[in-house]
Amino acid sequence: MSRIGKQPINVPSGIKVSVEKSRVVVEGKKGSLEVPVPAGISVELKESVLEAKRNDDSRQSRAFHGLTRALLANAVRGVVEGFGKKLDVVGIGYRAEVRGKYLNLTLGHSHPTEFPIPEGIEISVAREPRTISNYVTTISIGGYDRQRVGQIAADIRSLRPPDAYKGKGVRYSDEEVRTKVGKKGA
Repeated sequence: MSRIGKQPINVPSGIKVSVEKSRVVVEGKKGSLEVPVPAGISVELKESVLEAKRNDDSRQSRAFHGLTRALLANAVRGVVEGFGKKLDVVGIGYRAEVRGKYLNLTLGHSHPTEFPIPEGIEISVAREPRTISNYVTTISIGGYDRQRVGQIAADIRSLRPPDAYKGKGVRYSDEEVRTKVGKKGA
């Protein structure tokens, strides 16, 4: 039995869950999410407790059991409190700002980059001191869909990944960038 798959999911009050044969729709104050249910897995809702169960013991059903439960738990948590990621923009002259429905980034290219902000995603930019004379621009990404929040953060990071020698670029706030030594002088 899957350790993750057999754990029940408590559904808080105010959250509407509708279970169908091939999908589960979770609606809350932040939004609505649809979770597909693969073949071989059934989902039951009993007295504000959601459970994912296997119909058989095949290899594919065992593989999808924990996955389905994790996706359902993320959907319930997302519509209740939401998810967030933070990115740091590190480098001299590297800037970020929100203008309307676009995130404008100056990342050392010959032109500024405009990143469109999709529906259901909130992006904010703040400048924070990290050391005495060094400021870091922090991009906060929030939303109710965990997969979309993570994908948007990865897309923004891919515009200028951290440099291997100086560490300049866009990185996750909790990411440690190991820099190389570079050339040695005589």
